[in-house]
Amino acid sequence: EILEDSYKFSPSGTYFAPPDKPKIEGYLDFIKTLPFNEPPEVFGLHENADITSAIAQTNDLLGTALSLQPRASGGEGKSWAESVMELATDIERKVPNLFDVEKAEVLYPVRFEESMNSVLTQELERFNRLLAVVKKSLADLKLAIRGLVVLSKELEEVGNALSNMLVPAMWMSASYPSLKPLGGYVTDLVARCEFLQKWIDTGKPAVYWLSGFYFIPGFLTGTRQNFARKYTIPIDLIKYTFKVMDPKEEITEGATDGAYINGLFLEGAAWNESNGTLMESRPKELFVSMPSILLIPTKVEDIKPTTAYSCPTYKTSERRGQLSTTGHSTNFVMLIDLPVSEFPAKHYIKRGCAMLCSLDT
Repeated sequence: EILEDSYKFSPSGTYFAPPDKPKIEGYLDFIKTLPFNEPPEVFGLHENADITSAIAQTNDLLGTALSLQPRASGGEGKSWAESVMELATDIERKVPNLFDVEKAEVLYPVRFEESMNSVLTQELERFNRLLAVVKKSLADLKLAIRGLVVLSKELEEVGNALSNMLVPAMWMSASYPSLKPLGGYVTDLVARCEFLQKWIDTGKPAVYWLSGFYFIPGFLTGTRQNFARKYTIPIDLIKYTFKVMDPKEEITEGATDGAYINGLFLEGAAWNESNGTLMESRPKELFVSMPSILLIPTKVEDIKPTTAYSCPTYKTSERRGQLSTTGHSTNFVMLIDLPVSEFPAKHYIKRGCAMLCSLDT
């Protein structure tokens, strides 16, 4: 098709090869008629990409301006110490206490046939490390502001981050990946702790909040491990297939094999609830909350090729990470097959379609 004179390189028809094969001056004149600022369609992206780009540039600009703020206040405004003290006290009040891991290990002991017990206790230990860092840094910072201990460089950095409504680097060194500002991060941390506490109190959830896990590969491996041990199949011969559930269908019981998950956001495309397939993004709608998805452990030899789009899933919108010592990426989670109808899978590759566990707000 690309060799035909009528072929257009973009949906608008603005970009095409001149069919009359002019001389070099003709090509230069044609190039001068093209838009000065290339629209997203040149790169195969949806027009919403312009909004995403503008938001990113604005955040960078405001972040730079914020970092230049003076610490001293003029007039009747609160001082740096007063505002940081107030914030630290408020966050201390919101952040829950450390989990009782020993109690959880009694309620959910290590069992050969139930790997989720180990997943839960390991998650509690990881969150306890994070909560301990948050609580200790806030307590030490308050003491330093009162003049009872030395305000070290690390504590000053925590205070500066709080005053700028950013997550301190000290917290992020013990944290799961997140691009949220301070308020969103604290709210998200509290929600994750509530998810785990409810699991302790009422048992395994029917639907797992995938975004709520600190170490998502542990949950994904545990689900496959349950299936492998139940049917005595080597775990390396098992992969996932997927089924996106009808959002109108209420899930009250856990899956017999596999697990229901939710909490994912679709970027670069929209979800057609009527026929359960991907579709073009709606104007000005940057993210779509996905319905629950059933993870179905399946023997590799039983998986048949499909025309579905293998949608990459990431923890944050940064869409990049590092390979950790466990062999897992610090950001990439997995590929989830999503059915397509109107456009083929390659269309959504150009659109940069992906799913995210967490938004930036």
